[in-house]
Amino acid sequence: MPDEVTNELIYSVLQRMQEDMSEMKFDIRDLKGRMTMVEEHLGSSIIAISGVNSRLDRLADRAERIERRLDLTDHS
Repeated sequence: MPDEVTNELIYSVLQRMQEDMSEMKFDIRDLKGRMTMVEEHLGSSIIAISGVNSRLDRLADRAERIERRLDLTDHS
């Protein structure tokens, strides 16, 4: 014969569900914090890469000017 559904059984199940929900809320809060850190790190990386690209562009311009002054470029 199956167990009878009682108020105590329902209450027990609801308590476990509430505990599980509390744990999930904590985990979600933790994940949100970690995601924010990842986004901030990614933003910093993009800014750093942009700075490197800018410096490389300036170096390429300087190299082109040097080549022109020394007449090292093809005139085709």
